[in-house]
Amino acid sequence: MSALITTAPPRATPLQHVARVLLGLALLFAGIAHLTFARRDFQAQVPDWVPADKDFVVVASGIVEISLGGAVAVLGRLRVPIGWVIAGFFIAVFPGNISQFVTRSDAFGLDSDAARGIRLVFQPLLVLWALWSCGALQAMRRGRGR
Repeated sequence: MSALITTAPPRATPLQHVARVLLGLALLFAGIAHLTFARRDFQAQVPDWVPADKDFVVVASGIVEISLGGAVAVLGRLRVPIGWVIAGFFIAVFPGNISQFVTRSDAFGLDSDAARGIRLVFQPLLVLWALWSCGALQAMRRGRGR
């Protein structure tokens, strides 16, 4: 990972740049939603087996999302490691989405098994969005000598 920080990030295409800025804005919006108008909906996604207060988890994850959204939008030189961190964050919150599906918890208008199932399919796409738009996939390929 240190090589990814010390070397220049791969050259971003205009589409990657736009996608990265949109990712940052989406994370900022989601983080603000965690702390304000959608707090109860996010609490419904915290699995009962998480050994922490649901409100604490929602507030902490909101702060993380705001931080990551701001960082990815403005820290261009560090966008590759930030992309990996964002991808890891999306993976870390995935159990909450699975829990919402399994427990049939209604939140965010996801009030059917089909709607909750479709959401599960999109989580890996968020991971790929973070890795691609931040140049992490390119950096990984470049690190392998390709």
